[in-house]
Amino acid sequence: MMKIAFNIVILLAAATAIVAQTPSATPTGTPAATAPAAQPAAPHTSLKVAQAAPDFTLPSTAVGADGKGLRFKLSDFKGKKNVVLAFYVLAFTGG
Repeated sequence: MMKIAFNIVILLAAATAIVAQTPSATPTGTPAATAPAAQPAAPHTSLKVAQAAPDFTLPSTAVGADGKGLRFKLSDFKGKKNVVLAFYVLAFTGG
């Protein structure tokens, strides 16, 4: 009888420890209010559709003959090739 009572006490203690370590979804015990995710505001720009972009320079991952990284200017392509600029939000951030 003593052995059964001891086992029950140990079982209750283990169950209490497990319940105490389980994280709760809402720490206050009340249901969490789900707020709609706010969309970030679009950045302000003075460019309009079909307007020419201002000249800029970008570094490249390519290396030139002198061992230095190449840099490309938008004006280098004017009248020679079409240029498409694409910006990927959160690219290469792992998120």
